[in-house]
Amino acid sequence: MSVQDRIKSEVDGTPVVLFMKGTPAFPQCGFSAAVVQVLNHYGVAFKGINVLEDDEIRQGIKEFANWPTLPQLYVKGEFVGGCDIVREMAADGELATLFEKSGIPTTAA
Repeated sequence: MSVQDRIKSEVDGTPVVLFMKGTPAFPQCGFSAAVVQVLNHYGVAFKGINVLEDDEIRQGIKEFANWPTLPQLYVKGEFVGGCDIVREMAADGELATLFEKSGIPTTAA
């Protein structure tokens, strides 16, 4: 299976996926930590994929979304964005709307 197929399988197989440096419990960069914090704020169940453990995924994910930086958030198979985009969407309510429209349960009020 090619790295692109592996990434597609992760993105298609889990409603919310975050490709990040480190793990949700122990992010290894500030940008990854910020996105984890936003997702935790919403109480969204998500799968964190540590790109530091797999160089193929680390390079392949940048090509997959044509996006040069990490972290990368996917909701229902669609690329949402990186840290700045996720924070902006959270600030203006777009992220909550996206979760609602996608049928992703949240615990945030």
